[in-house]
Amino acid sequence: MSTISIHRTELLRITHNRSRILRQRFRRTIPLWKLTINSRSSDTSKKEELSVKISIPPQVDQLRPEGLRFDRLQPSEPEFGHEDRLEFGKFVAREAMLDEEYWTAAWLRAESHWEDRSNERYVDNYKRKFAEQEFNAIKRRCKGMQGQKCSCIVAVKKEEKHIKRSVIKSVVGTLDLSIRYFLQGETFPGEKVKSQLFCSINREGSNRYGYIANLCVAKSARRQGIACNMLRFAVESARLSGVEQLYVHVHKNNSVAQELYQKTGFKIVETGKFESLDDDTYLLQYTR
Repeated sequence: MSTISIHRTELLRITHNRSRILRQRFRRTIPLWKLTINSRSSDTSKKEELSVKISIPPQVDQLRPEGLRFDRLQPSEPEFGHEDRLEFGKFVAREAMLDEEYWTAAWLRAESHWEDRSNERYVDNYKRKFAEQEFNAIKRRCKGMQGQKCSCIVAVKKEEKHIKRSVIKSVVGTLDLSIRYFLQGETFPGEKVKSQLFCSINREGSNRYGYIANLCVAKSARRQGIACNMLRFAVESARLSGVEQLYVHVHKNNSVAQELYQKTGFKIVETGKFESLDDDTYLLQYTR
């Protein structure tokens, strides 16, 4: 009977009591007819392994912006039927209506978030992932959660005769305006209050406030008054909703943003003995 000598692959065994790895080599003499049978069985096992399907979680598909038309032309303002809007210079501030406008707002935020890290490896992939997640988050917020009203405000280029622009080239600025309720015991957003066993939210009109977040402007369109006018539009929108108090958080190291908000009518809130949840930011309130 003919035989053949083969070497098995290295087997790694990790002991429970020791951290070292023991390697063992095995050498056996196997009859040729057994080797043939084993090779057939190994082929079968390989086929079985290859037939295993990998299931992808449904959350991954939800992050992909399906159905967006990136070549969609910006509709004319009369087509939107927007009465609440603010025209200034070559731009218009209003509430976003199209999914493509939500996507462009999300992309502007991704650009702003990674602006100082443009030389990092895979930065484009990070920005794309950030934009996809923010796009879905904007749509969820604008649908309303727990009785809170949220709107995505955008600044778009005005129409010009004989010039057609796509939506993604028309949106140059964005911010979020949400109408919220103070928690029981709060006198300003983010205040540390004594936790109670039962906490309630007072939904009276006087207990509501507006909150601004995610303000950013395209790099190519800055220094044209876009941020200031979007803020003015947000303030007026909050007042139309019956809200007088308006707040925003600004990082302590962001002196440019602090100057912008103070120029628009915001002032730093003196918290006094009260403590804020975030020590790295200033809380500003609109006072005009």
